[in-house]
Amino acid sequence: MARITLDHIRHAYTANPEKPSDYALKEVDHIFEDGGAYALLGPSGCGKTTLLNIISGLLTPSHGRLLLGDRDVTRLRTEERNIAQVFQFPVVYDTMTVFDNLAFPLRNRGIPEAQVTAKVQEILKVIDLESMARRKAEGLTADLKQKVSLGRGLVRADVSAILFDEPLTVIDPHMKWQLRSQLKLLHRQFGYTMVYVTHDQTEALTFADKVVVMYDGQIVQIGTPAELFEKPSHTFVGYFIGSPGMNVLPASLDGASVRVGEHAIGLSSAPSVAGAAKIELGIRPEFVRLGREGMPVTITKVEDIGRHKVIRTQFAGQSLTAILEEDNEIPADPRVTFDPGAINLYADSWRVKTEA
Repeated sequence: MARITLDHIRHAYTANPEKPSDYALKEVDHIFEDGGAYALLGPSGCGKTTLLNIISGLLTPSHGRLLLGDRDVTRLRTEERNIAQVFQFPVVYDTMTVFDNLAFPLRNRGIPEAQVTAKVQEILKVIDLESMARRKAEGLTADLKQKVSLGRGLVRADVSAILFDEPLTVIDPHMKWQLRSQLKLLHRQFGYTMVYVTHDQTEALTFADKVVVMYDGQIVQIGTPAELFEKPSHTFVGYFIGSPGMNVLPASLDGASVRVGEHAIGLSSAPSVAGAAKIELGIRPEFVRLGREGMPVTITKVEDIGRHKVIRTQFAGQSLTAILEEDNEIPADPRVTFDPGAINLYADSWRVKTEA
């Protein structure tokens, strides 16, 4: 296992990049700690796979350095980095049995056959393919082949890191949950450094100790699931994490108050923000209190999803979503208040440190 240091890394797919928009991966300067389980989360095109391929050696960054532990591996080939990678679509040897597919990386390194057998049997159990060990891979379905590919990534104990590029795309939903749980158990048991790329927040939040949220070629926040939910550092994080996502409302500052339309919401102190900054107030639907007191809203839609209701409203000319517990009634003259401790204030999309 190894610490992964991303030292001021940038990457462009075109020659002679000149401006920030020319870069698919804008400057990334972070450390993934040894033994950590990280998820790279973000929409398609945000730079997740580019960053993963730089770590694995499939890409050489345009600028910056990559270190595994204290070793600069920026210019080293993939095989020289001692990294395992599992790709989005299965990569298996069709003419080999499932057992031999898993054994191949170990035999290739001269591991004694008794150790190979013990390790392969352990991984076969993890991926629930013990009964298919002697079957040829060419006859397997796509999701079973991906399980073999996943198992081959897990079979080596000597790797610096294991990288997963959306590995559960072709896996059925129940098996996704099972494999995520097993990956988490393996991480706890063996302490692999794991980096898992996904656009699915459920996968990221259930797998990782730390989630790395990417947007427009840059990392906008690294944090625990609780930190991403409670204190999104960027409006994109608030919108992308959670279902429904965070309400983001145009606002203005008035001393120690933030105004949304004609409504003033008090803060504990006057935040210091550059005068030309675009101000927004962020509040998650879970912390919008719907009742008979507070600021008036107009309800436009009610979505009953079982355990609670999602209430869509209009507030000060803006869309505002609230969540109401299943047994609570919707008042005839609905009004809202915001949980003071859950208000986030943003200047040019970045969170301002303040207390409501």
